[in-house]
Amino acid sequence: MITNVDPQSASFLANLDRVQASIATANSQVSSGLRITQGSDAPDEISTLLQLRANLQQNTQIQANLTLAQTDASAADNAISSSIQLMDSAVSLATQAATATTDASGRADIAQQIQSIQQQMVANSQTNVQGRYIFSGDADSTPQYTWDPTAANPVVAGTQSASTRLIQDPAGGSFPASLTAQQIFDDQDPTTGAPATDNVFNALNTLQQALTSNNTAGITNAVTLLQAASAQLNTSEAFYGNLENTIQNANTYASQNGVQLQTQISDIQDADITSAAMELTQGNTQLQAAMQMQGQMPHSSLFNYLG
Repeated sequence: MITNVDPQSASFLANLDRVQASIATANSQVSSGLRITQGSDAPDEISTLLQLRANLQQNTQIQANLTLAQTDASAADNAISSSIQLMDSAVSLATQAATATTDASGRADIAQQIQSIQQQMVANSQTNVQGRYIFSGDADSTPQYTWDPTAANPVVAGTQSASTRLIQDPAGGSFPASLTAQQIFDDQDPTTGAPATDNVFNALNTLQQALTSNNTAGITNAVTLLQAASAQLNTSEAFYGNLENTIQNANTYASQNGVQLQTQISDIQDADITSAAMELTQGNTQLQAAMQMQGQMPHSSLFNYLG
């Protein structure tokens, strides 16, 4: 077999391929800003890079969840703060109604005000954020309590669902996302199922009924229940205050973690643009010089092989 590719030309072509490959790599890095765009670019580093990207994606999702949780916690805190103010008003009205200077007519008027407070308290238990009833536990598509002014007890309990959802902490572990309306407003004795002493709805209803029947002793008893219920609301507000702080700390950690992960990813996949640009310039110079030198080399033809 006759070939006109002598060893010198073969070496030239091999070097030419190497320079062109180097130019292509440098050009890709300069244009994309990346050293690794596919697995074959760095087989020994790709698994680490993929794991870091997965960690960053998870961290980003945790941040989104924390933002939503922060919105819920803030709305819950506001609703309970409003409920505490309503309870303070109820205690003040009950104390006024318990005095000897308030007659049956005055107590009937106060009963109407207490009923309005009851209704507002139920509305607070129905606090809604983006279509979700945040005090309804896992079944957040419907409120746990509704208002029916025609019932003997106008606060009507619906389906009760516990709150089992947890918020993932980017530092590890998780923490409870919320309390339920039952836990906050309708605390019950775990043994008997009867309203506990600090039951908000029961305290208000007990007062309203005592006022309607002009029962002074009942009104005095209701004041004690209202004070216990007020303490219960303050405990619930403290839960959400702590929750907001925990979420904020988790958010701060997630932000720092995101920056760290992004830096680690960049250290692996990002190109050194300055070095890549120099390699590109050097490669083009080498290519041009090689082509010029090859053009000056003597060439053999078919006649060199004929006798």
